[in-house]
Amino acid sequence: VGFLSDQLKSIDLALALARRANLPGADDLVKQNFQRLFTSGQYKEAAELAADSPQGILRTKETVESFKRVPAQAGVQSPLLVYFGRILTTSSLNEFESVELGKLVVAQKKKNLLDKWYQEKKLAPSEELGNLFKDEQDWDNALDIYKAIGASGRIVEVLAAKGDFEQLMTYTRSSGASPDYAFLLQKLMMDNPDAAVNLAKMVVRQPGVQMDLNTIADLFLQRNMVKEATAFLLDALQDDDPKHAALQTKVIEINLLTNPQVADAILANGTMTHYDKPRIAQLCEKAGLYMRALQLYSDLSDIKRVIVNTHAIEPAALTEFFGTLSAEWALECLKILLESNMQQNLSIVVDVAKEYTEQLTAGKIIELLESHESYPGLYFYLGSRIAFSEDPEEHFKYIEAAAKTGQVKEVERVTRESNFYPPERVKTFLMEANLPDARPLINVCDRHDMVHDLTKYLHEKGMQRYIEGYVQKVSPQKTPAVVGALLDVDADDEFVKNLILSVRSLVPVDDLVDEVESRNKLGLLTPLLEQLVSEGSKDPKVHNALGKILIDSNNNPEHFLTTNPYYESAVVGKFAERRDPGLACIAYKRGQCDDELVECSSKHAMFKLQARYIVDRQDMDLWTKVLTEDNPNRRQLIDQVVSTALPECKNPEQVSVAVKAFMAAELQTELIELLEKIVLNNTSFSNNHNLQNLLVITAIKSDPSRVKDYILRLDNFDGPAVGEIAVGYELFEEAFEIYRKFGLKSDAVKVLLENIGDLNRAHEFATKIDEPEVWAELANSYLAAGQLGEAIAAYLRASNPSKWTDVIAKAKEVGEYKDVPKYLLMVRKKITDPTIDTELVYAYARNQDLASLEEFVAGPNSANLLTAGDAAFKEEIYDAARLIYSKIPNWGKLASTLVKLHEYQQAVDAARKANSAKCWKEVCYACVEENEFKLAQLCALNIIVTADDLAEISAFYQERGHTEQLISLLESGIGLEKAHMGIFTELGSLYARFKPEKLMEHLKLFSTRINVPQLIRICEERELWKELTFLYVQYDEYDNALGVMISHSSTAWEHIQFKDVAVKVKAAETLYKGITFYLDEHPDLLNDLLKVIEARIDHSRVVEIMKRAGQLALVKQYLLGVQKNNLSAVNEALNELFIAEEDPEALRESITTYDNFDQLELAASLEQHELTEFRRLSALIYKKNLKWKKAVALAKADKLYKDAMETAAQSEDADLAEDLLRYFIDEDVPECFAACLYTCYDLIRPDVALELAWKNKMMDTVMPYMIQTMKDLTTKVDLLMKDRREAQEASKAGEEERKAQEQAANAYLHLNSYLALPGAQPTSNGPGFGGPPQL
Repeated sequence: VGFLSDQLKSIDLALALARRANLPGADDLVKQNFQRLFTSGQYKEAAELAADSPQGILRTKETVESFKRVPAQAGVQSPLLVYFGRILTTSSLNEFESVELGKLVVAQKKKNLLDKWYQEKKLAPSEELGNLFKDEQDWDNALDIYKAIGASGRIVEVLAAKGDFEQLMTYTRSSGASPDYAFLLQKLMMDNPDAAVNLAKMVVRQPGVQMDLNTIADLFLQRNMVKEATAFLLDALQDDDPKHAALQTKVIEINLLTNPQVADAILANGTMTHYDKPRIAQLCEKAGLYMRALQLYSDLSDIKRVIVNTHAIEPAALTEFFGTLSAEWALECLKILLESNMQQNLSIVVDVAKEYTEQLTAGKIIELLESHESYPGLYFYLGSRIAFSEDPEEHFKYIEAAAKTGQVKEVERVTRESNFYPPERVKTFLMEANLPDARPLINVCDRHDMVHDLTKYLHEKGMQRYIEGYVQKVSPQKTPAVVGALLDVDADDEFVKNLILSVRSLVPVDDLVDEVESRNKLGLLTPLLEQLVSEGSKDPKVHNALGKILIDSNNNPEHFLTTNPYYESAVVGKFAERRDPGLACIAYKRGQCDDELVECSSKHAMFKLQARYIVDRQDMDLWTKVLTEDNPNRRQLIDQVVSTALPECKNPEQVSVAVKAFMAAELQTELIELLEKIVLNNTSFSNNHNLQNLLVITAIKSDPSRVKDYILRLDNFDGPAVGEIAVGYELFEEAFEIYRKFGLKSDAVKVLLENIGDLNRAHEFATKIDEPEVWAELANSYLAAGQLGEAIAAYLRASNPSKWTDVIAKAKEVGEYKDVPKYLLMVRKKITDPTIDTELVYAYARNQDLASLEEFVAGPNSANLLTAGDAAFKEEIYDAARLIYSKIPNWGKLASTLVKLHEYQQAVDAARKANSAKCWKEVCYACVEENEFKLAQLCALNIIVTADDLAEISAFYQERGHTEQLISLLESGIGLEKAHMGIFTELGSLYARFKPEKLMEHLKLFSTRINVPQLIRICEERELWKELTFLYVQYDEYDNALGVMISHSSTAWEHIQFKDVAVKVKAAETLYKGITFYLDEHPDLLNDLLKVIEARIDHSRVVEIMKRAGQLALVKQYLLGVQKNNLSAVNEALNELFIAEEDPEALRESITTYDNFDQLELAASLEQHELTEFRRLSALIYKKNLKWKKAVALAKADKLYKDAMETAAQSEDADLAEDLLRYFIDEDVPECFAACLYTCYDLIRPDVALELAWKNKMMDTVMPYMIQTMKDLTTKVDLLMKDRREAQEASKAGEEERKAQEQAANAYLHLNSYLALPGAQPTSNGPGFGGPPQL
C-alpha cells in the first residue's frame, strides 16, 4: 500500500487495496480522502469510506460525532444511518458504535431491532449497552451482556432488579462476588421499589452478609418508603425473635404515624409479640386505635382513660376485650363507662355483663347497675338471664326494674310464669308501687296463696272490678278465700252475695261453707245452694252445706238425713254432733261411718244403739276396734250385745260374725257365756255343729274343767278335730275319751303312747283290740324307746315291713343285730329292694354268722355286696369282708383286706389283678412298714412309672430311712419301658445326697433324661461343683458353668472344658473374669484361652487388664494374633514390648504395617533411645507424619546422611533441601553435598547450588549438577519455542478463515432493511447535532 501510494502515486489503487485486504499503511490517505469527501458534502461516500476504512481507522467517536452534526436534508438519507448500515452489512459494530446505534433505536421506540441485532451478534457487548437494555427492563439481554463482559456488580444489580434472588444467591456463591448490597438496595429503591424489597428479604436470609435489619430498614425509611419498609420488616421479623423487639416497635410505630390501618392489621395478625407495648399503646391511642390501645395497656388507669371512647370502638371487640380483664378491673371499667355516658354506653355494659356473668357474678353486676340507678340496664341484663336463672334475687330485681321502667306487661308475664321470685317481697313491692294494672299483684297472690292480702288491698284501693274479675276469670276455686277476706273487712253483704252468685257452680262449695260458717254467715249461701239444687246439682258439697243449714235451723232435718242420697255423712254428722247426737248417729249410720258413730254413741252413752249397729254391720274390723282392751266402754257394749242385740238376732251370719269377733278378741269367758246362752238354752241355734265345736274348744282353751261335761252332753261336734285340739292343750285323758267315743282306736293308742307315755297300758290296749294298726303304733313306740327286740316282735305281729329302714337305723345306733335278720327276711318277702339284701348281708357279718352269710351270697340276691363289704371292712370285720370281696370280686378292696390280715403275698397278687395306683401304694406301704422290701419293690415299680406318685413313694421311703432300698428301687425303675424323667432325676437327687461318687456317671449316661434345673439346685446345696458345672453346660447356662469353674477351680476346672464353655458364654464380663482367673492360676495357658475367645472379647480391655497386672509380655503371642485388627491399644502394647525387647525390626514391621497408635508420642519416646535403629524408627515416624524437619534433624544427629537426604527429597520442601546442603558444607562432607544435589535435584535452585559451591570452592563437585541443569533448561526452552510456533500458525490460519467468512456473510445490503421509516433524516436543531435521528 505504501509502495503504490508513495512510489507509484496511485492513490486510488492503494486505497482500494487497503480497504479490500484490510491492510495497514494507508491511514493518512484514508483520512485525507474522508476529509475531502466530508468537506465537499459527499456525506454518503464519506460514510461508506469510514465504514470500510482499513483497520477501522475511521470508526471512531469523532467520526460518529461529525455525522451527527450533519444537518438533515429532505429526501436524502442520513450519513449516520448509511454509516451504521454499511457496517452492519459487512461486519459488526464496535462497543461505541453499538451504544450509539442503541440510543438511536431506543429513542425511536424500535427496541425490537436492537434485540434482533444483538441476537445476531452485530452489537459488541459493553457496560453501556447493557445499561441501555437494563433501562428498557430487558433483564435477560442485559444480564447476558454483563456476563459477557464480567461486570459482576451489574449482574447482581440486574438479578436483583429482575427479582431472581435464587439465581442471585447462586451466582454470588459460585463467583465469590461480594456485592455492595447497600448501594444496590439504594439504586433499586429509586428504580424498582418492589425489587428492592425482595432483595432486602434475600439479603437478610443469605449467610455471611454484613447488613443488619436496622440498616436496611433505615435505607427504606430515609426515602419515606414506609410501605416497602413495612413489607421488608414483616418478612424479616416473622420468626418473632426477642432480639428484634426494637424493630418490631419501629415497624408498628411508623405505620401508626403514617397509616394506622396497616398498623392495626399488623397487630391483628399477632406475629409480633416483643415490641414495646406501652409505647405502641400510646401511639394507638393517639391514632384513634382505641381497641388496640386497650389490648396493649397493662395499667388500669390507662385502660379506664381509653375505654370511654366507645364511639370509636367496635362493640363486639370491646366485649371480647373485657374477657381478658380480671373481674375487679372489668367492674371498674364498667363503672367508668356508666359514669362517663350512661345513655351511650348502657348497651355495651349490658352486653359485657351478659357475656361475663360467670366471672363478674350476677350479684356484683346488679349492685353496679343499682348504684347508678340504671334500671333500664338492670331490665335488659336480667331479661337475658331470667329464662334460665333460678336465683330469687335476680327474679325480684327484674320485676322491680321492669316496674320502674314502665314495662307492666313484662311484670305481669314474669309474675305469671316465673317460679323463683320471692313472693312476699314481690307482693310488698307491687303493693307499694301502686301500679295502675293490678294483674301482676293478682298473679303473685294467686300463685302463692296470698288471696286474703290481695282481696284486702283491692278492697282498700276500691278495685272491686279486679276482685270480680279475679274470682270469675282467674281463680274461681279461690272464691271462698276472697269471700272470707271480704267478710273480714266488713264488705257489703249484698256485694258478697252477688259475687258468690256470679261464680255459681265454679265455686268450691265446701271451702266456701267453711269460710262462711267460721264467720257465722251461712245464711248468705242459702240462695246459691237452693239454686244449685234446683238445677239438679249432685255435688256432695252443695248438699252438705244445705244439710248444715237445715240442721242449724231445725227444719225437719231427719227427713233430709234419711232421704237425701248426696250429702257426705261424716261431714254432716260431725256438724250435727254439737247440736243433736241422735241426728249425728242417723247421718253416720246412713254413711256407715263406723268410727264416728262409735265415738259419738260412746261419748253420749248410747250403747244399745251402738250394739245393734255393730251386730247389723257384721264387720270384723269394726268388732275388733270396739272389743279391744283400749276401749273403756267394752264391758257396757258386751253386756248390750249378750243381753239385747244377739238374742234379738235371727240371722245366723250375724251370730257367726259376733262369735268370731269374741274369739279374735280372746274373750273366752264372755264367749262361753254367750255360747251357753245360745246352745244350751234350747234356742234355734242349740244343735248347730259349729257352735257345739266352738263351745267345746273354747272350754278346752279357757275352762278345762267343763270339757268332760260338754263331751258327755254334746253329740254333734267334730270328734277328731276337737280331740286333736285337746291333745294340743295337753288334755290327754279328755282326748283319749273323745277318740274312744268316736271309735278312733289308732288315735287313741297314739295318745297313750305319745302323750301319756304308758307303754304297758298301750300294750294292754293293743292286746285287747288286736288290730295291726294298733300293733304298728306300739312297735313304733318300742323302736323309738330303743327296745329293738320288742319293736321287732310287734312289727312281726303287725306284719308291717314299712319301718325296715328305721329298724336298720336303730340297729346301727344301738349296735344290736341279733333279731335283725329275722325281720329283714320277713321284709324281703314283701318288698324287693337291694338295700334290704345289703343290710341283711351286713347283719350276718355283724353277727359273725359266716355260714349264713356264705349261703346267702351264694344264692340269688340283689344285695350291694361292695357296700356291705365296705361296711364290714370299716367295722374291721375283715374275714367277712374278704368273703364278700372275693365273691364280687373286687381285687383292690380284697388286697386292702388281706393287708389288714397280714397276708402280704396274697395282697400283692390281688393288687396285681386290681392294677390301680391306690391299691399298689397301699400294699407297697404296708410291705415297707413290715420290711417286706422285695414285695414292696414289686409294688413300687408299678407306682413310680407315674410321675405324680414318684415323689410320694420317695418321701415315704426316705422318711423311714430306707434310702438304700429306694436307690435300688429307682435303679430297677430306670430300666422300665415306661421310665420317665422323674425317675432319672430322683435317682440323681438320691445319688447327690447319699452316693455322690455315682452322680457324675449317672449324669453323663442320662443327661438328656433328667430334670437339669432340679439337679442344679441339689448340686448347689451339696456343693458338688464338678457335677454342677456339667449340668450348667448341659442346660446351656454357659455363664454359670464358667462361674462355677472359676469359683471352685480346685474341683470343677478343666482347661479343655473351660475353653469349650468360654466360646459359648453370653455375658462378656464372664470372659474377662475367666481371663483374670487364668492370669492368677494358669498363666501358662492364658494365650491358648485368648486364642479361643479372640472373637468374643474387647482386645483393648484385655490389654488394659494385662497392663494393670504387669503381665503384658505374657500375652505377646495373643497380641500378635489380633494385631491384624489394627487397634490402637494392641499396637501400642506390642510396640512397648518390642522396645522393651530391643527388637527394632519387629517394631519397624509393626509401625509400618499398622498405623493406629499415637505416632508422635512413640516417636518422641524413641528419640532418646540408646540404640540407633530405634532412633531411625523415630525419624521414620516423624517422616510419616510430615514432620520433615524433625526427621532430618534426627538423621543428621546420628550422621545418617542418606536418610536425611531421602527425607528432604520426600518433603518437596526446597528450603529444607537447601538447608541440608549448607549442613553438608558446614560438616565438610563434599561427597554428601554432591549426593544431595542429585537426591534433591528437583528441589534445589541452581543459583543456590552454584553460589554455595563457588563460595566453598566446590565447583568441581557442583559441575555435574550444573551440566544436568543446563541440559534440562535447554530442553524445556526448545519445547516452548516449538509450542509457540505451532500456536502462531494455528492463530494465523484461524484469522484468515474468519475474514473469509465475514466477507462471504453479506446479509445486510443497507440499514433501511432494519428501519421502519426508510429515508427519514435526522432533524437539525441549529448548528451541529440537533438530536437523535428519527428511525
